[in-house]
Amino acid sequence: MEYRMNLWQDFLTNDDRLIHKWTHYFPIYEKHLSEWRNKTITVLEIGVSKGGSLQMWKRFFGPLATIVGIDINPECQSMEEDGVHIRIGDQSDPEFLQKLLDEFGPFDIVLDDGSHRMDHITQTFELLYPTLPKNGIYIVEDLHTAYWPEYGGGKDNPDTFINISKSFIDDLNADHSRGQIAPTFMTRFTFCISYYDSVVVFQRGSIPVKKAPQTSVRNLATRLLNVDVR
Repeated sequence: MEYRMNLWQDFLTNDDRLIHKWTHYFPIYEKHLSEWRNKTITVLEIGVSKGGSLQMWKRFFGPLATIVGIDINPECQSMEEDGVHIRIGDQSDPEFLQKLLDEFGPFDIVLDDGSHRMDHITQTFELLYPTLPKNGIYIVEDLHTAYWPEYGGGKDNPDTFINISKSFIDDLNADHSRGQIAPTFMTRFTFCISYYDSVVVFQRGSIPVKKAPQTSVRNLATRLLNVDVR
């Protein structure tokens, strides 16, 4: 199967299974996922739907990638193909997710495009995010549902994933809080959190030593030009 570097072009020229994505998601994908192309990785997408998205990831990441999709609809099983594995189960079921990890994990990249229910998103994140390797990527999509009551959302509802994730910003900065915020797993093992319209992206990683050294034009010239500017 042809490997296409540009996801948007892939989407526009797709003549296989249906792909349903918001247009502004594509530059987000390119920004956070491009470095993973042509590497031996395992990708999990929660929510199979018509199967086109899984095919898109197969083309994007290349032949070394293992693509895994999960869905509650048994009919999705028929969309398996070479390099694309599909398992039927509920993303809110911890036993199912653990079996998935035992079979395929750890996942380098997780994309949650599943039920979009706030409780499901949070439960899945709490179980899967800690299992990602260093530099792993976790993407939660379609978070406009965090404002819709039928999905457990609401602007002032503290249990939406958007509102829960806001506390993670404090966690990232806990080391600078002068004891006001206790460091958490998020503090120690998350490099960054990126917010977009309807999307939050987490990148695993750590900063072992946090320091702020000084430099200046004087010593920069010394290093680059090997001259003494005194």
